[in-house]
Amino acid sequence: MLVFIDDSGDPGFKLDKGSSKHFVIACIIFDDNLDAEETALKIKRLRRSLNWRDDHEFKFSKASKTIRLAFLSEVRSCNFRIRAIVVDKSLIKSPDLRRNKNMFYNYIIKEVLTKSDGFIKDGRIRLDGHEDRAYKRAATTYFRQQANPKGGVIKDMKFVNSKNDSLIQLADMVAGSIFRTTQDNKTDSKIYLKIINKKVEDIWYFK
Repeated sequence: MLVFIDDSGDPGFKLDKGSSKHFVIACIIFDDNLDAEETALKIKRLRRSLNWRDDHEFKFSKASKTIRLAFLSEVRSCNFRIRAIVVDKSLIKSPDLRRNKNMFYNYIIKEVLTKSDGFIKDGRIRLDGHEDRAYKRAATTYFRQQANPKGGVIKDMKFVNSKNDSLIQLADMVAGSIFRTTQDNKTDSKIYLKIINKKVEDIWYFK
């Protein structure tokens, strides 16, 4: 089982100074390696059809509406599952989580993985890369201890460069689509998730 994880929104808590009100973590789950390979190939072919370089990244926040719709329409026939968590950050009361972005980020990933026990089994977890080696070591230990105390959820965990990984880009586009549903002031707030809604296994609204 391959699991690609990315986020949308930001983990900051300066809600009155531009931080996003919500934060989203999305997990893209492939039950078969071949399904993952075929999905990555579809994304690569879409990139070529747009006359983009092979290292041109699909990123929801930087993509036009046309690109978002084309990408999601391309992948909706692929075999994967979506599990996600949407956090209204005003509900987070812990001073530590509000003060430390990495701690908050890790906590939310831990929450979605813990809630996926039984739905993610021996997952090979792939997270969007983080430059800090000390963070990677600490985060990997934290996830193994907190989200996988009895084993069975996490088989291994690696950080990968999203620029070189089409399936992390898929996680970004899905996370962005879910995050957009929290932005009622946007005219396109509902259209993206609707395209891939049949892939959604669970979206948990954290309370």
